Parts: sequence; structure tokens; C-alpha cells
Amino acid sequence: MPTAEQEPNKKKILDKSITTRELIFLVAFVLCLSPFITPPIALLMGLIIAQFIGHPYLHLNHKATHLLLQISVVGLGFGMNVDSALKAGQDGLLFTIASILITLTAGYLLGKALKIDKKTSYLISAGTAICGGSAIAAIAPVIKAEEKQISVALGTIFILNSVALLLFPYLGHYLNLSQTQFGLWCAIAIHDTSSVVGAASKYGPQALEIATTVKLARALWIIPIAFLSTFLFKNKETKVKIPYFIGLFVLAMIANTYLPFIQDISFYLTSIAKSGLTLTLFLIGCGLSKKVLSSVGYKPLLQGVALWLLISSMALWVVLTLF
Repeated sequence: MPTAEQEPNKKKILDKSITTRELIFLVAFVLCLSPFITPPIALLMGLIIAQFIGHPYLHLNHKATHLLLQISVVGLGFGMNVDSALKAGQDGLLFTIASILITLTAGYLLGKALKIDKKTSYLISAGTAICGGSAIAAIAPVIKAEEKQISVALGTIFILNSVALLLFPYLGHYLNLSQTQFGLWCAIAIHDTSSVVGAASKYGPQALEIATTVKLARALWIIPIAFLSTFLFKNKETKVKIPYFIGLFVLAMIANTYLPFIQDISFYLTSIAKSGLTLTLFLIGCGLSKKVLSSVGYKPLLQGVALWLLISSMALWVVLTLF
């Protein structure tokens, strides 16, 4: 039996009316779990809500997208094979190292030329070079970046991610790229893992496998770049966070390759993971409010666009020439 104190609380919860903003958000949220909403559409829905309605649960958005993305990526591992993943990783290894070094160097030079704050410029460069928001989130505490610097870097990366998710599949078809070529290209040229997987899943299953494997191998470079950052910014006492979900992704891939009972249910696990990814992109779109967009400023955005064009065109030339 509820106590006298619990009764008013229970009544308060039951009497609480849902706002129109919350209702629209929740309907869109549920729709993103259906097979009718693709990742690009989910992102657009989120952007529309952010600009015209407002995210009713904005304070929870960052943690929710971070956790949901990691769970979804691990789930995608249940649809992949170790042998083909190793081949994809080997094909993209030198490509990855060269693109990271070139992007970080170009980012440093552009930041100096545009007179952008050193930490903001470094976060944008690292986000473009490695894996977008995840790299920024990992490196920001290492270099002791302020909230404003982190927001500007994240805003820049997420704006370009949104454009890439919508644009890349159409460009891939227009250029007549193979599944392998597109998977490698988008893994190198698109910032965030969520947008890479969203674009590749729209292009085809082989592109998705290659893109996810190469992107996660690329994400491991967070670790050496974070250690390098401690020396560049003289913060040696700061601990570096290791992205453990990549290890879980590898375990899921091994399980799918060698355990028959996992293979029997892998279709359902990957379907759930893809729905989770679509939902992640919807939440990312919802987080791009007018305040976030207006805080970016034209110089950081110019640096981000220039670096993105550099890495995209360089990666496209390599995949057309070598693959």
C-alpha cells in the first residue's frame, strides 16, 4: 500500500499533462523506430524539430546520443565477418594514417591563418581527422578546453555531418562508385561514425561493412592523438579515455563469425542496431538548435569546410585511383 507521502507524488505524475512540443517529439521518436524512416530523413526530422519546435529534453540529449551510438555500433558487429573486416582494415590502414596526418597539419595552418582560438582549431581538426564528435569529446578534457570551445567545434562538425549524410549517397551514385569505393570514401571523408554508417547503409550492405570497419579502426587513433595532445598542450597529468565500445564491436564480430547460434539471430540484432542508429541521427538533429548554430561563427565553419573539402577530395582521388 502506498504511504501518505507517496499518494500526492503519484497523483502529481498522473495529472501531469504532456505538452504539444513533447507530443510531436515523441511521435517523431517512435516513427524513427519504424522501417519507413531512413537515417537521412531522421536527421532532417530532428533538424526541423530543433529549428521550429525545440527539443523538450535537450539536457539529456548528449548522453542519450553518445550511449545509443555505442550500443548501435556494437549491434552492427553482429552482422559482420572477421575475415572481410580484417581485409577492409588492411586496405584502409595507410590511407587512414596519411589522411589523419594531412588533416591535422592543414588544420593547424588554417587555424593560424584564420586566427582561430588554438584549442577550438585543434578540436575541429581532430574531429575532422578521426571521428567527429567522439574525438572532440575524448580530446577536449585532455587539452582542458572550455565549454564554448567544445560547443563551437561540435557545432561545426555536426553541421558538416548533416550535409554529408544527405549528400554522399547521391554523389556516390552520380560518380558510379562501387560498394568498396564508397565504403572507404565515406569512412575517411565523413566525420562521425553515425553519419558514416547512415550514408553507407543507404548505399549497400558491402559498403556498410567496409565503412563501419574502417571508421572504427580510424576511431582507435583517438588514443595516440589524445596522448600527443597532452604534450602539445602540456597537460601530462590528464587521463586519456579509451573507447571501450570498439572492443565490444570486435567481440560481436567474432561471435557472429564463429558461433552458429549468433548467426541465426544476427539479422534481428543488426536490424535493431540500424533502428538505434536512425534514432541516434534523429537526436543529433534535435540537438542542432539555433543557439548551437549561431554560436559557431564563420571562421571555425570556414576552417571545417576547408578541411572537409580537402579530405573528401583527397579520399575520392585515392579510391578512384587505387580501388
